[in-house]
Amino acid sequence: MDVTEQAPARSGRGAARLFRDILIILAVALLASFLIKTFLVRSFFIPSGSMENTLMVDDRILVNQLAPDLVPLANGDVVVFEDPGGWLPAPEVNTNPFETVLSAIGLAATDPNNHLIKRVIGLPGDVVACCDPFGHLTVNGVPIEEPYIALPTETSAAAPATFDVVVPEGMIWVMGDNRYNSKDSVYHREEAAGGFVPVANVVGTAFVINWPTNRWTFLGNYPFVFREAVASAG
Repeated sequence: MDVTEQAPARSGRGAARLFRDILIILAVALLASFLIKTFLVRSFFIPSGSMENTLMVDDRILVNQLAPDLVPLANGDVVVFEDPGGWLPAPEVNTNPFETVLSAIGLAATDPNNHLIKRVIGLPGDVVACCDPFGHLTVNGVPIEEPYIALPTETSAAAPATFDVVVPEGMIWVMGDNRYNSKDSVYHREEAAGGFVPVANVVGTAFVINWPTNRWTFLGNYPFVFREAVASAG
């Protein structure tokens, strides 16, 4: 009789311990996810075609947030940055609290309404110009051959406008890979900031496409493209 009466109590205590352990595991997992998103890796999705064909609409990417504070930026990096002012329309407010919570803990791709993604062409001190007689950009006087750009048919110029800029300290010059469909530094060069983006606005460098699965690939910064230009920096 004693054994029969105590069994439910033990069973109840076991279920309570199991429930407690599950809550602890979930709390630890959510905390780890939050810390990873805050300090290491963040997820974004691509809303436009400005980086085609490197990045396609609705691709999901992972961004290394150790750059630029701990990992220096390099020419050719694909960077996510906050709108430096006037590059995007006013952001829409996310009214879905469930999506907001998931995004905050890193379980959903971040709303891109206030973020942009472009490729770093010029770092502080670099001289970036377009174009040489063959349509190439030049960086520090060195023509660069860019395998990642998409140009319209019958177009050879690597940018839709001519320019010659020196990148100020604390700034970067960024361009989309889909050069004629990208509101990048070239597009904004007549504005007060000259089209430059503060390094402080950089969230991090994109390093992998992680969704959809058939698009899974690492994103490189093509160091061979900029090797001579970097060596010529002075």
